[in-house]
Amino acid sequence: MNTNLNKTKIPSRPEEAKKLFQDAQAVIFDFDGLLVDTEMAIYSSWVRVFEHHGHELPLDLFNQCLGSGYTHWNPANHLESLTGDTYDWDQINAKRQEEIVDDLTHAGLLRGALEVLDECQRRGLPIAVASSSSHRWVDGWLKKLGIYDRFICVVCRDDNYPVKPNPDLFLAAAERIKMKPEQCLVLEDSENGTKAAHAAGMKVISIPNRVTEEADFSLSNCITSSLCDLL
Repeated sequence: MNTNLNKTKIPSRPEEAKKLFQDAQAVIFDFDGLLVDTEMAIYSSWVRVFEHHGHELPLDLFNQCLGSGYTHWNPANHLESLTGDTYDWDQINAKRQEEIVDDLTHAGLLRGALEVLDECQRRGLPIAVASSSSHRWVDGWLKKLGIYDRFICVVCRDDNYPVKPNPDLFLAAAERIKMKPEQCLVLEDSENGTKAAHAAGMKVISIPNRVTEEADFSLSNCITSSLCDLL
C-alpha cells in the first residue's frame, strides 16, 4: 500500500501550544485522529478498495475528505469517475466497516489525550467534542474508552449541522457549553477542522497525525506534534 507519507515534517512549536492551552477558558476537541488514531484504518480501507479496482488513492488526495466526512469530496465518486463503472457501495462499505473495526480492535487514546483531559478537569474547564462523524461512532468510542461523561456535550453531523470546514459544529458546541467562540480553544488534526475552527472565530491548535501531516494548516494559531506538548 502506497501511503505517500514521506513529506517535509511540519515544524512543531510546543511552547506556543502550551501557552495557548494554559490561556484557554474552554476546550473543544475533534475526535477522529485527535483522541483516537482511527484515520489510518479508514484510509487503509479505501486504499484496498482502490487497489482492487486498479487505482491508487494518494494520501494528499484523501485529505480532502478528512474532518468532513464525504460531503466535500467522496472517494466513492472519485473511483467511479476513474473507472467509468458503478459499484454496490452498501456492500463495499459494509466490508470496509468490518475491516476498520478489526484494525482498531486494540486502539486506545492517543498519547497525551488522557493527561490533557485530566488537566482540563483539574482546571475546571468546560470541554466538548465537535466531530463530522456520527454519534454512533463518536459516542461509542468515548463510552468504550470511559471518557464520555467528561464532556459537557458531543456535537456530531447527525445533529443536523453542516460538517467541517463549515464552522457550525464548533459554534453549536460553544453555545452548548455556554461560552463565546473567542473563549474557546479547538484541538484539531485535520485541515478541514482547522478551517472550521478559524471560521468560527476560535483559536486552534493543529496536531497533525501520520495521515494528516501533509495537510495545509496555515490557518492554525499553532502547530505541534502531540497532545503531550500542551502539558
